[in-house]
Amino acid sequence: MTIQTILILVIVGIAAGMLGGLVGVGGGIIIVPSLIYFLSFSQKSAQGTSLGLLLLPVGILGVLQYYKQGHVDFRIVAIIAIGFLLGSYFGSKIALSLPQETVKKIFAILLLIIAIKMLFLDKKVEETSIEKEKINSSRQNNSPDHEEDINRLS
Repeated sequence: MTIQTILILVIVGIAAGMLGGLVGVGGGIIIVPSLIYFLSFSQKSAQGTSLGLLLLPVGILGVLQYYKQGHVDFRIVAIIAIGFLLGSYFGSKIALSLPQETVKKIFAILLLIIAIKMLFLDKKVEETSIEKEKINSSRQNNSPDHEEDINRLS
């Protein structure tokens, strides 16, 4: 994993944590679109990674399903979690210092921007370089966990 990728993941975690603390969102609203648009994750891998952050206790069954399909990389989950932890602290401090109506408007604007981007400005994403790297690594280790992904890319 490159330094640039690690920095992007930390920034995504901080942004998601800040917005989580600020307006009570994070995983599906911030992390999934950020991983798709900034790191070219597939939708399923972005969702699996986002669920990985919620691993215990509420998301464990969903994470296991995505993990079985090869769509969760716990190294990435850990890096984003560090940023999320810091960001949620600062985001909540900001939110608590703002009037309720301002926080509500920030949340609504954020949802609109993401919806417009996903509806009208979205580009088709196949596999990410991170996913391809993982598949190539699995191929070298003869790991059966990603046979389906390997066959699809061949």
